[in-house]
Amino acid sequence: MTPGARIGTAIEALAEILANPRKPADAVVGEFLRGRRYIGGGDRRSITERVYGVLRKRAQIEWWLERAKSELPVSPRLRVFVDVLLHDGWRVNQLEHAIDTGRYRPASLAPAERDVLTRLEGHTYDHPAQPRAVRLNIPGWIEPYFDEAFGARFEPEVAALAETAPVDLRVNPLKADRARAKKALKAEAVETLDTDLSPLGLRLKARQSVVTTPAFRDGLIEVQDEGSQLVALLVGAAPGMQVVDYCAGAGGKTLAIAARMENKGRIVACDVSEGRLERSATRLRRAGVHNVERRPIDAEGRKWLKRNAGKFDRVLVDAPCTGTGTWRRNPDGRWTLQPIDLEELPPKQGEILDAAAKLVRPEGRLVYATCSLLPQENERVIEGFLQAHPDFEALPVEAVWGETVGTKFPDDARAGTSLRLTPARHGTDGFFAAVLRRKAA
Repeated sequence: MTPGARIGTAIEALAEILANPRKPADAVVGEFLRGRRYIGGGDRRSITERVYGVLRKRAQIEWWLERAKSELPVSPRLRVFVDVLLHDGWRVNQLEHAIDTGRYRPASLAPAERDVLTRLEGHTYDHPAQPRAVRLNIPGWIEPYFDEAFGARFEPEVAALAETAPVDLRVNPLKADRARAKKALKAEAVETLDTDLSPLGLRLKARQSVVTTPAFRDGLIEVQDEGSQLVALLVGAAPGMQVVDYCAGAGGKTLAIAARMENKGRIVACDVSEGRLERSATRLRRAGVHNVERRPIDAEGRKWLKRNAGKFDRVLVDAPCTGTGTWRRNPDGRWTLQPIDLEELPPKQGEILDAAAKLVRPEGRLVYATCSLLPQENERVIEGFLQAHPDFEALPVEAVWGETVGTKFPDDARAGTSLRLTPARHGTDGFFAAVLRRKAA
């Protein structure tokens, strides 16, 4: 594709994302590109990087347009054009030449667009007059929450949320060890490094698709962030146990837990969405997992939950949350999140934790996790739960880590007795995890 065609296609993809605010950007971009098979691999990467760059820089783009006294609608087209100038350093005449007619290229600049863009020539994204929230590209309303979460580390922690996330893989021990998986990927020109914290993790040296490789098709690997792998390991599932993945979704952590159990014992994957549970079936078959029972949390499912109170050795609650820890992968999430979400989610998280706790047997464990960085969804939810449930106690996460993960515990990952991982300090998505034990009867 020509540079102009890539710009035009990026505008189309960005428009699709902004028109579907309830769908994650990666899902929208994936569907968009699958519908355009004629786009080659290099062009796909270029288009995706452009779209994600514009999403990450939204606050700065709008700040510059305001500074340029623009009265134009802040359209996907204008956002991409601003990115071409501020990120790539193009002049307006270069842009005009690139989009000057031709297939897949955007329409020529209108006079008003040219006037605004000309005022931005020669600038980069950063400017000393930008407020902190603009410079770090976060909504202004969430700034005090990150101040509370990070204190003096605010800037490096929040800045890391705008970086490009690596691609992490989890080796499936039902089918391979890390050395065999690395060898199989290398045969397909996919170079990897061992992850620092997860004993099952591989990290791609360069971003590329692995889903067409034999290693993926044969179930040797799954795409899963290193932080997510660690949460699944902290569950401490072992062969023969009875385990519930209470908010299983499409089954990423269910797969990791099943592999740890060597297909011995029983896992019940629960979720309010039957569709998400059904989508996990293909992944389970590919991984060679056959000890998982899928159960929607509907009217019948709630009866099942009552009948099975106190019967499970391990219960994982990967609770719905703001997703602030995944902003590297989902940069649109920072703009779709609203203050009302942070008001509504912690009570809901507490209710889910209360319900899941009923399944835990005496001396069994309840693991609460989120991909949020905010104390309101993490430490405070656990504090409220322990006050209301004196029959549970929090276990020191470093000790649990030694039992279940086995690698060196990162000293800066403690949050009281719990675990908090961040992109800036650990190179993972942001995760929180607390391990609670039901006391003996």
